[in-house]
Amino acid sequence: MKQTILSKWMKFIIWGVGICGLVVYTLIIPMMGQTIAAQNIEFDYCYWPWLIFIWATGIPCYIAIALAWKIAENIGTDKSFSLSNAKLLRWISVLAAGDGIFFFAGNIVFLFLNMNHPGIVLFSLIAVFAGFAVAVVSAILSHLVTKASALQEQSDWTI
Repeated sequence: MKQTILSKWMKFIIWGVGICGLVVYTLIIPMMGQTIAAQNIEFDYCYWPWLIFIWATGIPCYIAIALAWKIAENIGTDKSFSLSNAKLLRWISVLAAGDGIFFFAGNIVFLFLNMNHPGIVLFSLIAVFAGFAVAVVSAILSHLVTKASALQEQSDWTI
């Protein structure tokens, strides 16, 4: 496959992830929260703090999507193995790890404020694990792209 085609597919997937995330963050989570608040009047006061917290966890995700878009553009212009992509991947790693820590810490804070259940904290570890998995994979890719960039630079100078 040509890199321009790979870049287009990557951008298509990034758009899909962005739209799915938008649907989840703006429709599904608020509707689920309203349903839970309506069924459990004692948790009605938790709706807005939780909703704002969940929305805040989406900010690093959309920053990472913007960085992934830049990576796709670099791939389309035949700059796959560049220090720019390595730095972008490193930033995605930092964002994913930071978001995982923020999400877990927020769950603990809500638990101490009696706005969370221990079972939800345990279940949230799945999301935290997924965030750290993205962080580790991005860090590994950043390292490999850095090494490939150095090799490509050496080969560009070789006749």
